[in-house]
Amino acid sequence: MNTSQSSEASLETGVRPSPSVTLLVTTGCQYCEDALAELSARADLGELELEVVFVESAYGRTLQTTHRPGMFPLVLLEGQRFSVGRLPRRKLDRTLARRAAR
Repeated sequence: MNTSQSSEASLETGVRPSPSVTLLVTTGCQYCEDALAELSARADLGELELEVVFVESAYGRTLQTTHRPGMFPLVLLEGQRFSVGRLPRRKLDRTLARRAAR
């Protein structure tokens, strides 16, 4: 579903679509495992839609080339860089709360 259809659906139902989060991970990365656990739990609660991408994949290499993270994981929120490295939970809480209030 493209965003215009999603926006139309949310206007009709009054329900906001969950924000899209892309998590770029690599193997042997403790911060990646931690971010995956936290974001997966939030996705299970319906707070966000999570896409996990391995840096070794073609799409992962594209994301790495585009965003050039200095470390992993790279977290994108709605396609924009949100964080690199350890997941900032309080920042995520504030960002999701602001989105929900709109």
